Amino acid sequence: MTTIAVLGNGRVGGNLAAALTRAGHEVTVADREPGAAVDAARMARIVINATPGAGSLERLAALRKELHDKILVDVSNATVDGPDGLPADLIYPGSSLAEQLQEALPETRVVKTLNTMLFPVMTAPAMLTQTPTVFLSGEDPLAKQTVRELLVDLGWNKEWITDLGGIQTARATEAAILFVPHVIRSSGFEPFAISIAR
Repeated sequence: MTTIAVLGNGRVGGNLAAALTRAGHEVTVADREPGAAVDAARMARIVINATPGAGSLERLAALRKELHDKILVDVSNATVDGPDGLPADLIYPGSSLAEQLQEALPETRVVKTLNTMLFPVMTAPAMLTQTPTVFLSGEDPLAKQTVRELLVDLGWNKEWITDLGGIQTARATEAAILFVPHVIRSSGFEPFAISIAR
């Protein structure tokens, strides 16, 4: 059992919190109440960023003390939304939210994952008709191993998990969000994930 704080209680955060609780972890969800994120981050071993990516950097940089020596699992994508509310562009072109977070929080171990799929797939990857891939990006091997174990708890087979390397590789997976609006417009809001076929 691991103590986990989920920052963000929308569809992504709520889905992850429920699944991790079912897997036997002690999970706290921080809503927008003042101080909620501070209290949750202080008590947790692992913090999951499920807040809207556009405001994540400012929100999490303010928790530098609480996130000291913690694992920060970043599942958000920082995008500029188009008129229909779907992602239209990246906020950090040539970089990534994960890289920006690691730079702002040098004593926190940032791991990027679960950001290349629609949210239902995060906790039920076997729902898809084809094998999905989930990616890991981060500088700390032990932190990535811990996150890998969490992914297994969420239903991901070990063979479906691909470690891309350092945090800089997150710019590739974050750019994959630009596929999403086009897929949704062509096929509807059906669960899907980016997958590497071999």
